[in-house]
Amino acid sequence: MSTLQVAAAQAGDERAFRTLVEPYRRALEVHCYRMLGSVQDAEDVSQDTLLRAWRSFERFEGRSSVETWLYRIATNACLDELEKRPRRIVEPYPDSRLEDADTSIADPAARYALREGMELAFLTAIQRLPGRQRAVLILREVLRWSAAETAELLDSSVASVNSALQRARATIADTEPTTEDAPAPLETADAELLDRYVAAFEQYDIDSLVALLHEDATLSMPPYDLWLRGREHIAAWHLGSGHGCRGSRLIATRANGLPAFGQYRPSGPGGSFEPWALQVIEHSNGRITALNAFLDTERLFPLFGLPAVPPAGAQ
Repeated sequence: MSTLQVAAAQAGDERAFRTLVEPYRRALEVHCYRMLGSVQDAEDVSQDTLLRAWRSFERFEGRSSVETWLYRIATNACLDELEKRPRRIVEPYPDSRLEDADTSIADPAARYALREGMELAFLTAIQRLPGRQRAVLILREVLRWSAAETAELLDSSVASVNSALQRARATIADTEPTTEDAPAPLETADAELLDRYVAAFEQYDIDSLVALLHEDATLSMPPYDLWLRGREHIAAWHLGSGHGCRGSRLIATRANGLPAFGQYRPSGPGGSFEPWALQVIEHSNGRITALNAFLDTERLFPLFGLPAVPPAGAQ
């Protein structure tokens, strides 16, 4: 960033402004996603952030970096949004968007921070926090901002920020491990586990499927309240209420650093395949620990680039 670019943007040069903010566009969307738990809301609020920034850029005094200034606007916009709406179920975020951002971010630390704190369990846990505690936790624990930087952004004191962080940690301590427990890169053994899962699910071989699960594995199906724990209960559901999944086909994708699949059930006209769920699979030590099936396929499938019908021979 040069002082000439800043001066040009402040003088009303929209092209100069876009050049200044483009490196932060996706990171701001991810920040809003962490705060709000919704991809659509994150898109809307991050776009609003850039609009607010453009309209007020002539007042940018350069006492902080453009990045810090943009995060201030985005965080306050998220806090405003949280006051207007009830808590929502966390939605999955496409890994493809993070991969697109990687190509435009030169700093390795910034690329790492973009993927930090994207675990579904962490994001679900922080939905329990009041807005300002949520902001403090994300800024301090995920983005690794100092207490002083966080206090400045929130127009608060260091003591207040430290107190909010302590309360936030206490609230989620019993439900979420730590952000250090991020998913590891997919290893060969994990890939084989997923191949076996796809085969078992598409053949609807529930015995083989259950054998891949951790004994305390969970199954959830947002937006429904369905939540099951344990192999026996998960098997019973698939053979009972979930029997309509028999004959499904899966197409691989990724969400929140995790393997995911678009699930198509043969429940359309004449037994044709139609979108049913976006499955996000959590795994550890060679076992599947959670099956998360998100049912808002009308919005999620286009977001993840999944087709309306599975192509012939898709696996």
